[in-house]
Amino acid sequence: MKWDRLLKSLLKTTVYILDQAAEQVDRAADTAAEMRDQAKRATDHAANAIQARHKDHTVLNLASFAAGVGLGVGAGILLTPTSGSNLRRSIRDRVRNIGDGLSGRASTLKDATGTD
Repeated sequence: MKWDRLLKSLLKTTVYILDQAAEQVDRAADTAAEMRDQAKRATDHAANAIQARHKDHTVLNLASFAAGVGLGVGAGILLTPTSGSNLRRSIRDRVRNIGDGLSGRASTLKDATGTD
């Protein structure tokens, strides 16, 4: 009798933990999908802007590379076993770092070409 209750309690606890993990995975997948969609929109926008001005593919290649790196980093972060709040904080920090790096490179590229 006592073992039955203990076993039922352990099983219920295990199911609860698995449900919580599944919810975190779903949230992480949604966040990854949002990041992918934002990167796609940014890349498309950059490609359209570049194609409208120049036929030079350097900036398009850099933007595509940066988007790929961002998606790779995001996927790597999502696959690490961390808590939800740590995961969101890490993703937010990485996206900000990538954005800061891209804006810094864009400003140096603008200075190097002499265009405003």
